[in-house]
Amino acid sequence: MERLRLRRVRQHLARPRIEDVPFEIAGRMARLSGRVRPGMSIAVTAGSRGITGIPLILRTVVNALRDLGAEPFIVSAMGSHGGGTTPGQERVLHHLGISEESVDAPFQITSTAVEVGTTGSGRTLFVDAEAAKAEGIFVVNRIKPHTAFRESLASGLLKMLSVGLGKVPGATQVHKHGSSGLYSGVLEIGLLALKKLPVLGGLAIVENSVEETARLEVLLPEEMEERERELLRYSWELLPRLPLETLDLLIVEEMGKNFSGTGMDSNVIGRWKDMDIKGPITPEIKRIVVLRLAEASEGNANGIGMADFTTRKLVESIDWKATLTNVQTTGFWGRTFCPPFPGSDREAIQWALESLQQHQDAPLIAARIRNTLHMEELWLNEPASSAAKNCENLGELQPLKFNEEGDLLPGE
Repeated sequence: MERLRLRRVRQHLARPRIEDVPFEIAGRMARLSGRVRPGMSIAVTAGSRGITGIPLILRTVVNALRDLGAEPFIVSAMGSHGGGTTPGQERVLHHLGISEESVDAPFQITSTAVEVGTTGSGRTLFVDAEAAKAEGIFVVNRIKPHTAFRESLASGLLKMLSVGLGKVPGATQVHKHGSSGLYSGVLEIGLLALKKLPVLGGLAIVENSVEETARLEVLLPEEMEERERELLRYSWELLPRLPLETLDLLIVEEMGKNFSGTGMDSNVIGRWKDMDIKGPITPEIKRIVVLRLAEASEGNANGIGMADFTTRKLVESIDWKATLTNVQTTGFWGRTFCPPFPGSDREAIQWALESLQQHQDAPLIAARIRNTLHMEELWLNEPASSAAKNCENLGELQPLKFNEEGDLLPGE
């Protein structure tokens, strides 16, 4: 462990930021004027991602729709997350701070999906049964790169329509053709949803590299595809990344669905597992150790298979039913293969170091991060710190510190 003396550093990341999110949303929701009828029932989607300020965002959307004369309500749009069950989806929303009180709107949560139409290639459009009864649907989601494919459309409004609102059958259908079929499924089914469903529009959210709201746009159905592609390019520019292209060891303190659909964002760690991604993938990391599963992940440890070592504490916190429901839907089984797990954080890190089989005098390039979403501050050892780009040192090199049980203590 002596070689793992790390110092805290801060990355200089792009941080465009909207100061008054409710004011911005309220102004942009005016685009729906004339499209909303008095007394119109409108389903507003709530997903499972940890979007910053999502309760306030949803509340502002609800109030804006109500000001236009509508009667909005909340539906869950999270595919198979929450174990694909109604109670599981409600728990996920509550973990995110989304409740009837916090968003000022009634919930109509169901795990049932109904068939609405079929695409030219034979794919079925499934939609949340409660949303299907509404006179209008308003989609709310973040635009960001996907963790299973790289195309000009990724996670966003069309994916919410095709996968999130599709519940387990919709999500399973889109994922069953592997990563190469995800893009075509999201696009084809999403566009059919815009034709078949009473979609009024959607709120597209782009976050900066420190998870602050960077851009908000209300997109109308006829412009959704083109504008979403443009916003995805902007999101790529803001994606937080490690400041190195190669690492011997990466310690990830916490993983979970609240940070990324794969627990650890594949775009950050450079690992895809079961994907047919073409071209160079960076960064190149020899060993990844992940220590804990976030409580907000509801036991879903999808992505654990992208680590090389983990801890007994993490494995014992896994809800395998929720995890396997998720992976059965996606079909990316390798992402849930469980890595070796000794008893403590200290042992997991030690095993990872020993597995490198490096000579004691060989330079070790190592980093420690909280998770793959919060990347502005991290810890690097001397070789990593010397090679890192656009980083400011915030402290002196210090050894890793553990409690009596071998749990890693917070970094200083």
